[in-house]
This record gives sequence, structure tokens and C-alpha cells, in this order.
Amino acid sequence: MRFIYSEWNEELFRRLRQLADLMAIYNHLLIRLAGDVEETLRLMRRLQEQGILDEKYDLDEFEEELRRNRLIGTGRDRRLRLTGKGERRLRQDAFDAVFQGMKAAGRGNHPLPYEGGSAEEPLPERRPFEFGDSPRRIDYTSSLFNSVLRTGDLGLDMAERDLEVNEAERLASCATVLMIDISHSMILYGEDRFTPAKQVAMAFTELILTRYPKDDLTVVLFGDTARQVPIEELPYVSVGPYHTNTQAGLRMARRLLMAKKHANRQIFMITDGKPSMITRSNGRLYRNPVGLDPMIVNRTLDEAVICRKKKIPITTFMVTDDPYLRTFVERLTELNRGRAYFASVDDLGSFVIWDFVSHRRKRL
Repeated sequence: MRFIYSEWNEELFRRLRQLADLMAIYNHLLIRLAGDVEETLRLMRRLQEQGILDEKYDLDEFEEELRRNRLIGTGRDRRLRLTGKGERRLRQDAFDAVFQGMKAAGRGNHPLPYEGGSAEEPLPERRPFEFGDSPRRIDYTSSLFNSVLRTGDLGLDMAERDLEVNEAERLASCATVLMIDISHSMILYGEDRFTPAKQVAMAFTELILTRYPKDDLTVVLFGDTARQVPIEELPYVSVGPYHTNTQAGLRMARRLLMAKKHANRQIFMITDGKPSMITRSNGRLYRNPVGLDPMIVNRTLDEAVICRKKKIPITTFMVTDDPYLRTFVERLTELNRGRAYFASVDDLGSFVIWDFVSHRRKRL
């Protein structure tokens, strides 16, 4: 679905005023406009003509810089398109933006116990050796220094009390499905919730690819139905017009995860919280956009229970504060024994990244 900016859009301009530089503005609009480079550059010129974008920016030079750095190129249809390098840069910038937001909000790294897995990530901190510690984690430089301090000579009279080991965090091998709601309600009521969801998906992807390469991440979009999308297509996905078939999304996510051989499996779901459609056992769709239909709610909750039995926790990131919908999400979370966050679009990325990192680490 294409956005038309012929009228004043206060929410968009509020976001643009918060962005620090031209590349950040370009990235935000590019994500919002489903990766359409030409439409993004046209909109930037229009905003500059209207006085929204500062006249100090040379947009012709900016476009040429994108070409020189091979972030954009001309496709077979002679239209400007993102290159593979441009897609990667967009993910990296989304990742950087999310972490800058986390630092500004004071939401840092808060490791919590989480069982499962065997890989270890060394840390710079050290502590005294304890019985059961792996010899591979002994810091022999600091241990030798402790021996010299204790004995007063350079002999190798090292005792157990001299030994120090590097702290480490146990990383659980994890397969994650990130579910993104693409129903029409994600852009209704004067608030664009879909663009932040896409930005979070790209930041999350970059985190997995760069810091947790042994993990697995799959992205599933759910509207009337559910479908898996490759990571490379994330900049180009768009919203509705669709209903919300949360049942289909959870079912696809569960089946994808059960095919993985990772130590842990989990579902992260970004939604505005209201399921309005299900797929019946005969394959037919049943929809009711009015209120919370008991049949739709119960079939969706059934999927949450099945995920719990398969040991797949669901973490829901709800981007609306409607108390009516919040009750449904709390019930889904209770039945699945998962987690739920009620986040605004501005801090959605911080919640997603923080939850992922903090719930898969155990300090040794």
C-alpha cells in the first residue's frame, strides 16, 4: 500500500524533526515507502520545497553520493533501486538507531538467567578460580602476576589461589520467528505502527547476523493469511489492507520452529493486539472485524497453548494501549507462559532487542 503525502501529516513531520541528519531522514522515509528509492527522493525534494527539510541539504549531491557508494543503482526497468549493499546498510543503520535509543533511554544490557545451550562468550571481567571452572578460561597473565605478588620472585610457584578466570556468558542456541502484523489497523488512527515494526525487524536481523551467527531468524508476516519473507525483502514489505489472522501466523511460526534443531525456540510477535480472522479446519476463512469475536479469540488462544506444549514461548510486543485488547494479550501470555510488553512505537526496538539479549544469557 502506497502512502500519499498531499496533505499535512503531523505524525510524519514530528518524526522527521527528531531525525538528526539527511541519511537518517532518507532511511526513515525509505522504510516507510516500502523501499521505493525514487519515491523517497521525490518526497524529500517536496518536503524541502515546503520548508520542512532544511535548505542547507543539497539533495542532488546526496543522490549522487548514494550512487557513488553503490547504495542505489538503476534496475532493468531503469528505475532507481536499492543494491544489495544498500539493503545491508539499511539494516545496519536500523540497528544503530535502535541501540542509540536504548542508550538514550538508559536501557542497557541486563543479563538474566536462561538455561540451555553450551556456547560461551568471553567477557573482559575476571574472578578467582573456582572448582569446576574450565582450564580454558584461566587468564594465565593475571594468574602469574598474582603469583609474583604473593611470592616476591619470578619463579613458577603458582598456587590455586593465584588463578583467575575470565567471566563468560553462556549463549543459548536459539531459533526465533519474528511475526509482524501487516493488518490495516497498523496504520490507522493517525499513527504509523508498521514502519517502526519494519525498522525493528531489520535491526533484529542485523543483530542476529553479526553477533549471534549460529542463531536462526525467520520473519513471518500475518494479515488475512501468513507468509514467510526472506530477510532481503524486509525493506519492500507493506501493510494491508488485511484483517488480522494471528492464528495463522502462530501456526506457521510453530511449524517453522519445529523444523529447527536449535536448543531453544521462540516467537516474537509485533501486533496491535486484535485478531479478527481465523482459518477453519476446512480451510475456509472466518472474519469478524467488530470487537473480539469469541470463536476467533478461542482458536487463537488454542495456538498459544499448542506452542506452550511444544516449549515455544511467545513474547508479544503490543503497540497500542487499548485496555480491551490488552486483556486479550494478557490472556494469551498467561496460557502460553510467555511474556508481553506494551510498548509505544518510539521504544519498540529497545524492548525487542533488550528482551532477546537478556533472556538468552547466563553468566558463568
